[in-house]
Amino acid sequence: MSEPKVPIPAPEDTYKGWLFKWTNYIKGYQRRWFVLSNGLLSYYRSQAEMGHTCRGTINLATANITVEDSCNFVISNGGTQTYHLKASSEVERQRWITALELAKAKASRMQAESDDSGDDSTSPAASQGAGSRNSEVQSTLRTLNSKVEDLSTCNDLIAKHGSALQRSLSELEGVRLGGETSEKIRQVTERATLFRITSNAMINACRDFLALAQAHSKRWQKALQAEREQRVRLEETLEQLAKQHNHLERAFRGATVLPSSQSNPAIDSKGQVPGKGDVSDEDEENEFFDACEDVQEFITVPADPKYHRRSGSNVSGISSELGMDDGTTSLDEQSLASNPESPQSQEVVPVRKRRSRIPDKPNYSLNLWSIMKNCIGKELSKIPMPVGLSVSLQESQTAQIHLLSTRPFFSQVNFNEPLSMLQRLSEDLEYYELLDRGAKCQSSLEQMCYVAAFTVSSYSTTVHRTGKPFNPLLGETFELDRVQESGYRSLCEQVSHHPPAAAHHAISERGWTLRQEIALASKFRGKYLSIMPLGSIHCIFEKSNNHYTWKKVTTTVHNIIVGKLWIDQSGEIDVVNHRTGDRCHLKFAPYSYFSRDVARKVTGVVTDKDGKAHYVLSGTWDEKMECSRVMQSSRGGENGADGRQKTVYQTLKAKELWRKTPLPEGAENMYYFSTLALTLNEPEEGVAPTDSRRRPDQRLMEQGRWEEANAEKQRLEEKQRTVRREREREANRSANPAEEGKEPADGAEEVEIASEPSETTYKSVHHDNYKPMWFERQVDPMTREPTHIYRGGYWEAKEQGNWDSCPDIF
Repeated sequence: MSEPKVPIPAPEDTYKGWLFKWTNYIKGYQRRWFVLSNGLLSYYRSQAEMGHTCRGTINLATANITVEDSCNFVISNGGTQTYHLKASSEVERQRWITALELAKAKASRMQAESDDSGDDSTSPAASQGAGSRNSEVQSTLRTLNSKVEDLSTCNDLIAKHGSALQRSLSELEGVRLGGETSEKIRQVTERATLFRITSNAMINACRDFLALAQAHSKRWQKALQAEREQRVRLEETLEQLAKQHNHLERAFRGATVLPSSQSNPAIDSKGQVPGKGDVSDEDEENEFFDACEDVQEFITVPADPKYHRRSGSNVSGISSELGMDDGTTSLDEQSLASNPESPQSQEVVPVRKRRSRIPDKPNYSLNLWSIMKNCIGKELSKIPMPVGLSVSLQESQTAQIHLLSTRPFFSQVNFNEPLSMLQRLSEDLEYYELLDRGAKCQSSLEQMCYVAAFTVSSYSTTVHRTGKPFNPLLGETFELDRVQESGYRSLCEQVSHHPPAAAHHAISERGWTLRQEIALASKFRGKYLSIMPLGSIHCIFEKSNNHYTWKKVTTTVHNIIVGKLWIDQSGEIDVVNHRTGDRCHLKFAPYSYFSRDVARKVTGVVTDKDGKAHYVLSGTWDEKMECSRVMQSSRGGENGADGRQKTVYQTLKAKELWRKTPLPEGAENMYYFSTLALTLNEPEEGVAPTDSRRRPDQRLMEQGRWEEANAEKQRLEEKQRTVRREREREANRSANPAEEGKEPADGAEEVEIASEPSETTYKSVHHDNYKPMWFERQVDPMTREPTHIYRGGYWEAKEQGNWDSCPDIF
């Protein structure tokens, strides 16, 4: 926080800082600026609002302060106002609780003082000094005084009525009665006298007690003040002990993992010293453990120090894994540093300077009614949508989704980005360095960690990218040649249009190959759109012959109809090494309005073929991934949501595998493109005529010429339909010579798939009677699934400049 806590702050002192306040189930916790002053806790959206706007204020004099967990606490004044707050760390939460408790006690005393301001026994000076701190004692004394006055009144009444009773009894004594009656009257008179004497003694004792209490009230006030001051000192001592414990624990971990020669400022995974504004070690640790505090499949705890002092084969085995023990440098970092093929040693060849900006996204207004009037009487599946309206990811999406995606009707925001789906697929290689490091690993388990981090990193570019990429035309290709800069090159081709499918093949000089065939199934569920990628991704490392496969998780686009679009990734991924049987199970936690956990969280466990855990992975798919080596595991801890016990892993200190590269300056005006995405549509000589860079409607949209882009889009779609009709005629002539010359029924070529393909239907469906140029459909030898595999020849054709066999699709 901006100002440290003082033991007993004066009424005019304030305590300020940032806290996270629970707003509602839609927005969750939001960062707010809180100010504690004069017993009032107020909050603002920012510090700039303090001069003119206050979002809310709660009086601590009547408030209850409840601590929920290490970072969360609640302030409530009985039901009318309740603040659910969250601090950034446990230490910061304790500072706030201490300050709030002091402010509450002070506010209660001030309120009692104001109520008793008419009492002559309390002077204005005393109200500011020790007397004001002991209003509870004064209030007790006043209560006792009031009760004594009541007793005195009752005593007067008793004395009055007793005297009357004695007079009556005396009169009875004067009456001539029998001896027995006179004796009874005498006894009653004696008892009445004893009762009056007893009541007088009781009243006198009460008055003596009141006088004694008043005489000792000053001593009680001093004792109470001393107790409160001692409590404040104990709280301060406890806070200091918590800080020291935190520092000692962090120093202990660093001493057992890194030698003293490396105890200087930390160096990140890219060899750069963190700047002054970077997050401190304490903050990073708090953030890491905060990501594991909600409902999980397992629990991680620091490993016993004895694992760091093992000798012999154990030390060598541990130190070879990710370089996290005894200060050893990671094997992949050593290999990359000494490898003559590494990027640092290839600077002798000048590389091409890529562009770092594209034209800003225009503020383009679309008239929905001018579009709808041209669609009257047409089938919904045949309504063409301009580049600024469609939000579906494939042309086969039903027109209902197209129409719903036009909300709001007079929006100034478009829903497209000037990239093809093939170019978006190539963005999976944004963090190719993870595969470079994996290729240098000696251990397959260590290599699995880098492959798993690579699978997560491919989603980092989607967090702000709500725009729809262009649907590739059948036969469209995209090459990404980064051999000089990064040592790899890739090729994508749209191999099918119904159902839509794209094949991708990438190969690196660092010893790895990546290939995949991706189709998309989508379901519209009213408020959101779920996109389920179909097909497997393969990664093969030449040196070890390790072959990894995995599938992508579900992408969900929220607020399709109303609200701001946002994207979430959810589901589970199993990365399998088919040679060794190693497996990494990754879980992408879906965003929940009710969860207090970190958003976009990903957790995972790397196991060998026997199911023994070796690494625990944790992080978020939009920021970073870390891994910790497992020293020991056991069943125990609290039960999970399914009633089963969680597995507890004792781990070493976490090592960062991957961190997202910040977006370039002004990215919000450039469709939130990353540095790589800005270069994908850059014009380049020598590419194939079918390359996405040559697509005219996409180029026009990038330049902000929307009307021309819409016209070109319609022209290309009609041209694709014409080619498809011709291809179907040729297929019919070959299959049925007798049918030659007959035209297909009207609209036959326009039939759309009523529902999106599932994994099973996609594998068995006939692909457009189209034979791709650079890929061929065959059964994958590893997964035994039909897929498109690169047949070769593209880069040779590029080198020769021979594109005669390429179709004319633009």
